[in-house]
Amino acid sequence: MTVRVFVSLLLGCHFLLLSAMALAADPANVTFSLDFPGSDPEHYSISVQSDRSSRYECSGKISPDSDDRQTYETEFIISDATRTRIFGLAAQAHYFSGKIDSGNKKLAFTGAKKLTYKDGQRNSAADYNFSSVAAVQQLTTLFQGVAATLEFGRRLAHYHRYQKLALDDELKRMELQARAGELNELQAAKSILQEIHDDSSVMNVVRARAQRIVDMGNDTSAGR
Repeated sequence: MTVRVFVSLLLGCHFLLLSAMALAADPANVTFSLDFPGSDPEHYSISVQSDRSSRYECSGKISPDSDDRQTYETEFIISDATRTRIFGLAAQAHYFSGKIDSGNKKLAFTGAKKLTYKDGQRNSAADYNFSSVAAVQQLTTLFQGVAATLEFGRRLAHYHRYQKLALDDELKRMELQARAGELNELQAAKSILQEIHDDSSVMNVVRARAQRIVDMGNDTSAGR
C-alpha cells in the first residue's frame, strides 16, 4: 500500500468518525404544534428531544377570567417511556414525510396541527386538522395530554402568585382530569405543585390536594 493510498484511507476514516460524532451530538427531535384562534391557549408547541429534554411554549390568557395574554415557556424532562413512545410512533408515521391529513373537508376544524421530525439525516414536517393515520392520532392525543398538564402548571403558577383563593378549584379540576387519564406527564408540573404544598399560607386542604397529584405523578413514573 502506497503512502498516498494509506493517507487517503486514514482521512476517509477520520471523516466518517467525525460524521458519526456529529450525528450523535445532535439529538433527534419531534415537535407538535397547534394553532387554534379563539381557544385558550390559541397557540402552543411541545418539542421533545431523544435525550428527553423537552420544551413547551404557548400564547394564551393569563387566567380564564382575564383578557390579558402572555407568552409562556418552560423546559422539562419527559419520562423515558413517553420519549420512547413518541419516537416509536414517529417512525410508524414515516417521520411525517408524506401527507397525513385525512383530506375530509366535512370534519369540524379542531386547530391547525403540525408534526415535525428532525435528526442528522431527516428534516420533515406535515400539517393536518385530522389524520386517519393511527400513529398520528396517538401522537396527537399524547401531546394534547402533555399540553393539558403544562397548562395546569401555567395557571397554578399564576394563581399561586396572584390569586391563591383560586387554587382550590383549579387543583380539583386537575385531580379529576388526572384520575380520568386525560393528563400525561404529571411530573412536568411537579415543581409548582410542590411549591403550593410547601406554602404554609395556602389552605391545608389545597396543599393536601397538590400533594396527592404529586404522588399520582410519582406513581405513574414508577410504573413505567
